[in-house]
Amino acid sequence: MKEAMFWEAGEDGKVRCGLCHHRCLIAPGARGLCEVRENRDGRLVSLVYGHPVAKAVDPVEKKPLSHVLPGSRAFSIGTVGCNFRCLHCQNCSLSQAPAHADECLPLMTPPETIVSQARASGCRSIAYTYNEPTIFFEYAYDIARLARAAGLKNLFVTNGYITPVALDTLAPVLDAANIDLKFFSDQRYREVAGARLQPVLDMIRLYHASGIWIEITTLIIPGYNDDSAQLRGIAGFIAGVDPGIPWHVTAFRPAFRLLDIRPTSQPDLDKAEVIGREAGLKYVYPGNLGGSANTVCPECGALLLVRQDMRVQSQHLEGGQCPRCGTAVGGIWA
Repeated sequence: MKEAMFWEAGEDGKVRCGLCHHRCLIAPGARGLCEVRENRDGRLVSLVYGHPVAKAVDPVEKKPLSHVLPGSRAFSIGTVGCNFRCLHCQNCSLSQAPAHADECLPLMTPPETIVSQARASGCRSIAYTYNEPTIFFEYAYDIARLARAAGLKNLFVTNGYITPVALDTLAPVLDAANIDLKFFSDQRYREVAGARLQPVLDMIRLYHASGIWIEITTLIIPGYNDDSAQLRGIAGFIAGVDPGIPWHVTAFRPAFRLLDIRPTSQPDLDKAEVIGREAGLKYVYPGNLGGSANTVCPECGALLLVRQDMRVQSQHLEGGQCPRCGTAVGGIWA
């Protein structure tokens, strides 16, 4: 347990959390929506600091991040809890863990141990993932500062609901983020995720303005966000921020409370890819149906990175530039 960041005292012993856009007002002894930040005697504390319940060595392409150290490995960690309530969550055993699951958490793993394990595993980055990293901010932040000093990159896989003040604190040590843009409908966000659309759009803009490399993921859910209007809205929004931001359109599989929805098909992904390119996006990656997600120069069409099943087969970039025409390709290459 560790005192949380980004909170202020209120009346009657309540505290206001300022970490995410829910801005929960928490009574004494109660918890925020994330279930892992608790009001203890008028102080907000994090219940998951130092308690990762998931650790793995993954290809960075699995995050998915296609323009960040391609072919390298990321040391991935996560805790329990989430500030969203997604009906289709594919990590629900962690993110939607029942209240007080923190009482069964593993022994403390200090930040320096995570960094040491990452280096010993031959990883070039640490990815804060599996559940929403914003809700274990204090732990992620302490690890990230040590990782930066050790020469490792820091990567967030996030729903984008962090507040500006928290992102401003994190930005100096955060290198890249994959941000979910789940729907282009506030109603869908409220119904399916228990959140709102506008804060996500605002924070995508702020991540980008902060100099953090970002890539966007949309899980294509038949009947929920696969209509042309939403896909055009998402693609147009991303292009308006920066047409060089990669957009990952990925396949839904029935999970958690959306078990009666059909899986995403390859034509569904193909449709989204076409819409993304029509909107002017330079890099659209249809993923996780076993196909390729190659990086192609947007100017001359040269094949720059060849991938299969989230693995890099060959690279032809030279210093982040197309070797044929010299076009710069955004990302983190070294």
